[in-house]
Amino acid sequence: MTDALQIKSRPGTDAQPEPASPVRPKESAARRRTRSVLKHTGLIAVCLLMLYPVLWMAASSLRPKDGIFSNFGLFVDTFNLDNYPNGWDALGTPFGTYLLNSFLVVLGSVIGNLISCSMAAYAFARLRFRSRKVAFMIMLLTIMLPIHVLIIPQYVMFAQIGWINTYLPLIVPKFLATDAFFIFLMVQFIRGIPKELDEAARIDGAGHGRIFTQIMLPLMIPALATTAIFTFLWTWNDFFSQLVFVTEPDKYTVPVALRSFLDATTTSDYGAMFAMSIVSLVPVFLVFLFGQRFLLRGIATTGGK
Repeated sequence: MTDALQIKSRPGTDAQPEPASPVRPKESAARRRTRSVLKHTGLIAVCLLMLYPVLWMAASSLRPKDGIFSNFGLFVDTFNLDNYPNGWDALGTPFGTYLLNSFLVVLGSVIGNLISCSMAAYAFARLRFRSRKVAFMIMLLTIMLPIHVLIIPQYVMFAQIGWINTYLPLIVPKFLATDAFFIFLMVQFIRGIPKELDEAARIDGAGHGRIFTQIMLPLMIPALATTAIFTFLWTWNDFFSQLVFVTEPDKYTVPVALRSFLDATTTSDYGAMFAMSIVSLVPVFLVFLFGQRFLLRGIATTGGK
């Protein structure tokens, strides 16, 4: 030990003492608290900026008709609840009819996507058949096709079989696995499930039907919930397809009915339209509120595979 110290202390030796690593001063608690307050204040400001149109619409639904566009603030001077009963019956048909029509279309679309997309995803993820990769690639390419390219041939086809002015063009395609995004989402989820579960079930004599219904579906609940939530939101807010295929006013859905409040030839009732817009947002808010945890789980478990 002494010899080693003498060697290190001799002049001309190559041994150099290692520089001490710089010690960073610890951040004070006050500084961390200040940074956290500033960060949360910025996030709240951005959220309020994004929610301002919705908040202004909610405030405008409580204002008189002549005071809607004269005040762009969120404070309501005079409450006018007449917009809600007037808007409910403004179109000649109770607005509840349009809500019921939208619920019918949404329910059929959700069920169709859950059944068809899950079966197609299982086929792409677990079955081995000829041209599987080519079919999967073609399926992904359909995501890039805009609805405006498909709407004309779809309208011609549905008109020839007499489906115009019915909800069949909006519901039946969902049972044919036409939403490639949800198929891809479920394929990514199924690929993360160990194949040993399939092999163990196959040893016990289970076929693909039993493996799919008793093993895959219970494990796919996050992906299925994500599909159901997105299908609900997209179908509930769909305006273009429902406007093209549904022509009778009694069969209008919520987006088309809200557009009927605006008239280019006469005076538009913006107060009633804003009131019914708030009513139509309630189901969307409830679905997102109760399905948020499933939505986050589904996206988190499929995005990294």
